[in-house]
Amino acid sequence: MPAKRRAKNGPPDGLPTYRVLTGLDNAAFCRRVSEALALGYKLYGSPAVTFNGKDVIVAQAIVWPSSAKS
Repeated sequence: MPAKRRAKNGPPDGLPTYRVLTGLDNAAFCRRVSEALALGYKLYGSPAVTFNGKDVIVAQAIVWPSSAKS
């Protein structure tokens, strides 16, 4: 797998500075959030959780640190 390229002061491979990850509340979703954190993203706010009558759905916003306001 090729190494991820980081733009100067920005996320790798042209990823956006703000992202909202969504999915079923399962290990795969947790891995996606963990991978984003390992790249350098930071959590932005609290996760949102809902139930669609069958599954628990979660959402977590993440932001690249250089775009976050202190």
